[in-house]
Amino acid sequence: MGDAAASRQATATEPIPRLPSEVWVLVVVSFIIAMGFSLVAPALTIFARSFDVSVTAASALISAFALMRLCFAPVSGKLVTSLGERPIYLAGILVVGLSTGAAAFAQSYWQLLLFRGLGGIGSTMFTVSAFGLLVRLAPPEQRGRASGLFMTSFLVGNIIGPVFGGGLLAINLRLPFLVYAVALMVAACVAWVLLRNSELAAPERSADVAPVTLRHALRHRAYQAGLVANFAKGWLVLGIRVSLVPLFVVDVLRQDVGWTGIALAVFSVGTVAVLTLSGRLADTLGRKPLIVAGLLVSAGGTVWLGYSEQLTMFLVASLVTGVGVGMVQPSLGATVADVIGSRARGGTVLAGFQMAADFGVVVGPIFAGLLVDAVSYRIAFIVTGIISLLALPLWLRAPETLGERERSAHVSTT
Repeated sequence: MGDAAASRQATATEPIPRLPSEVWVLVVVSFIIAMGFSLVAPALTIFARSFDVSVTAASALISAFALMRLCFAPVSGKLVTSLGERPIYLAGILVVGLSTGAAAFAQSYWQLLLFRGLGGIGSTMFTVSAFGLLVRLAPPEQRGRASGLFMTSFLVGNIIGPVFGGGLLAINLRLPFLVYAVALMVAACVAWVLLRNSELAAPERSADVAPVTLRHALRHRAYQAGLVANFAKGWLVLGIRVSLVPLFVVDVLRQDVGWTGIALAVFSVGTVAVLTLSGRLADTLGRKPLIVAGLLVSAGGTVWLGYSEQLTMFLVASLVTGVGVGMVQPSLGATVADVIGSRARGGTVLAGFQMAADFGVVVGPIFAGLLVDAVSYRIAFIVTGIISLLALPLWLRAPETLGERERSAHVSTT
């Protein structure tokens, strides 16, 4: 405990070194991918409906993508562990690019569903390997900052994408898919050129570097708490926010549908506004304080959403909830990176962490929808807030991982 405190104090007084250039490559590529994803998102269900299918069938495109991510995550983790992050990272981008380009030429709903599902496979390959690269590239004392930058680039891309997506959609339903496919091919080429000769991005080949197994990581209380927190984040951020917030604005607040996009944007702005700062604080104060505070803020903001009776109050609650999520995210990623260590191979550990969030995305909207139909929107938001608080007792018991010694020597004997 004393060593960890001394390490944090030294980190706070020393000048902040520059992040490796490879980290900035990941940040830029993440921005391109997020902007393209949000550019395509509004077109998915509209394109599906053009094949004269039901709303349920059109919505299945969203579920198919998330389900394929969830199912293929363990395979992606094993591929990363055996082949290294860099080739799987590039392959994942290419798979998403090719499947998106193929979707642009789909001649039936079932073809579109197939290509979208294949995109989910590439997405999980990209996500697991990108996080793995981030773990190895960022120094331990800068993991919070690097994680915050990576997530900020993704969120900013999500905010900017719809601005262009609406215009492309007005020209042609298939055009957003083609533009996204081309952007991904460019991103893959840029990443290949800038990372191919990087010694930092090259996989560890030393015989004494053994992979960190999922069983080993599950013994760590911080990883256990991280899984529950990531599940709650997936439930709230990618599930409830997208599924219930637009419906609440229209059905309960009786506002024009245009305010749904504004409410979602306000949530993202709250998250983006604190990501960089919370990442830096995670590298100085520690991971645990930011996560505990963020869970409390996001849970309180979520419950507040359900009690909002006016649009202004709802927007403020959305902003507060987004701030809470922004406090949690960098520290959460940095904690998992601390558990794995810079020199270890932890593809399956990262895959398990991602699966927790994907499971929340799949389960959250369905369960919350049932609560809305059976009881009310308010109860659905309250339950979502409680889900966020489930991780709190685990984090109060978990050790602080900032300042812990790198585990490569320990892992090789486990």
